[in-house]
Amino acid sequence: MKIKWLGHSAFHIETAKAKILIDPFFTGNPAFRESERKAATAGLTHILLTHGHGDHVGDTVAIAKETGATVVGNFDLCIWLERQGVSKMDAGNTGGTIQLGAFSVTLVTALHSSAQITEDGVSHSLGSAGGLVLHFDDEPTLYHMGDTDIFSDMALVHELHAPDIGIVPIGDRFTMGGAVAALACQRYFKFNTAIPCHYGSFPIIDQTPQTFVAGMDGASTLVATPEVGGVVTL
Repeated sequence: MKIKWLGHSAFHIETAKAKILIDPFFTGNPAFRESERKAATAGLTHILLTHGHGDHVGDTVAIAKETGATVVGNFDLCIWLERQGVSKMDAGNTGGTIQLGAFSVTLVTALHSSAQITEDGVSHSLGSAGGLVLHFDDEPTLYHMGDTDIFSDMALVHELHAPDIGIVPIGDRFTMGGAVAALACQRYFKFNTAIPCHYGSFPIIDQTPQTFVAGMDGASTLVATPEVGGVVTL
């Protein structure tokens, strides 16, 4: 498995059987490198969405139309995207598992909001924010937490899914900060690898992963902090 960070919460996951984008926020993302776009969309099979905010839905509509990739997200968000012209979707909701051939996705809880405001000033609720647990036959189990605070039912996510890899928001203000994210990882999970995200993109959130890295000091978990465009191979 190759995991490439594309800035903010966007990741490209490549396995022998699938090429996956999670939260493909490219346009307007100060951290995204435009030179990464072609490789990120080539041969794409799936786009997975944690929630409906613009910095996570990002370029989903354009990429889905271009590549024919299947978009996976909560039901309300998928209906919204259908009205934007996305035709190939696999919708679910919190607690449900979606079988996608090469892997499955379980939608789990996150503590966050999920909406978009249209040009007429109306706020449209786009279902519940969530995290995504990806199970593969021959690859590590991966948990992208989405945008969230710490919550005690993270213990149930671990009990039910035992994820090997955690993609963890650490930027503070809109998600948990680095110290709390480290507490979440150490108290509720036994990750082999943790990859921080949702930092370094906008000035209003934390710019470095230092607080998270310091909070994970002494843990058995490997903390991987790739540069934008960097790859973690597992």
